[in-house]
Amino acid sequence: MLIRSSTPEALRQNNSLAVLSAMRRQGMMAHTDLCAETGLASATVSAITAVLERDGVIERLEQKPAGGRGRPRVLFQPRRDFGYVAAVRISSDVVQYSLVDYAGRLIDRFEEARVHADGATTAFGQSFLTALARLAERSRLAREQVLAVSISSKGIVDADSARLLWSPVLGGATLDFAGLIRPLWPARVMLANESLLVAQAIAGKREAEGHAPALAALSLGHSIGLGVARRDRHGEWEVTAPNFGHMQHMAGGSLCRCASQGCVEAYAGFYAVLRTAFQVPPQTIPAKFVPITEMEKIAAQARAGNRMAIYAFRQAGLALGAGLARVISLFGPMPVAVTGPGLRFLPLMQDGLTDAFAETHEGRLNGVPPILPMTGEDELVFEGHVSRALAEIDLTLATARAS
Repeated sequence: MLIRSSTPEALRQNNSLAVLSAMRRQGMMAHTDLCAETGLASATVSAITAVLERDGVIERLEQKPAGGRGRPRVLFQPRRDFGYVAAVRISSDVVQYSLVDYAGRLIDRFEEARVHADGATTAFGQSFLTALARLAERSRLAREQVLAVSISSKGIVDADSARLLWSPVLGGATLDFAGLIRPLWPARVMLANESLLVAQAIAGKREAEGHAPALAALSLGHSIGLGVARRDRHGEWEVTAPNFGHMQHMAGGSLCRCASQGCVEAYAGFYAVLRTAFQVPPQTIPAKFVPITEMEKIAAQARAGNRMAIYAFRQAGLALGAGLARVISLFGPMPVAVTGPGLRFLPLMQDGLTDAFAETHEGRLNGVPPILPMTGEDELVFEGHVSRALAEIDLTLATARAS
């Protein structure tokens, strides 16, 4: 996240960010390694590390040479207790609270059942604040030590104002997280669509393995989410989360949880598969939550040859394939990583997905994109939280020191 300016202040900021980013990627680093990784002169790196160490942002450690002879090797790393990040993941059934130190290490985590009552925005907000306070208290931290509160949810978010505009969790009830948190916590408040965090985490892993970073990350479950990660022309991450689950798949089609008709999710979400498998009228109000055990039963029926169960998963695949073809026609060819609790049912959807994609112009030109099953969605969301929050903290620090 560089500042595109040639002023001395911007140069100092970018140099400080380069040093911090290098340590984020590599962990403990020696002076010479920092110079090689960042391309900065030795004197510049010395000046930056001296200031960061003085301010308690990084710390130096001495590594004894092998055999015990010679001068110790000096290594630098982010100082763990410089500050902390609270990462909160809001899902269909639980809210997960995690505490991470400045070096990116998980310190504490717990989950709480989510309130499902209609119009429960006030109750949810209060339970959120109570849990956030509990997270700090369990580690005996003052609120001032929590530098960022990073929140994720499926749905539509206004990241700039940290407002949740619509979600499968709270429906159309807007929740202003900045207004909720800032009167009580001095931390930076961040809100992101969950699929955006997943896309960023997967793209980062693939880039580290030598793959091209561009990809789409499709999340299958109660909701259908999509994140798209690409490098822009300056080489920086451009990660977006188009409202894929609520793109229209069929005009006047099945009723969706968002109250619209014909959305992709109304054919591919868990409640949609359940509705189709049991031949429930398509305008029936969707179930708010479908246990994974119920989905497993439908999947077992499909594998045993049950016609309606097979049809339900095929319909899900057709909606996903047609929707992905539209997305790729806009963003360009890229692999599709598939995550989420519905990943286990992907083989039952695969033929429908492939057939729908093959019928599109995009499919005829470029074929079906590579489909990459990716387990561990929970951890991917967490990794996205940590990388984005720490990058924002680093940017704030670098900006303050360059002024």
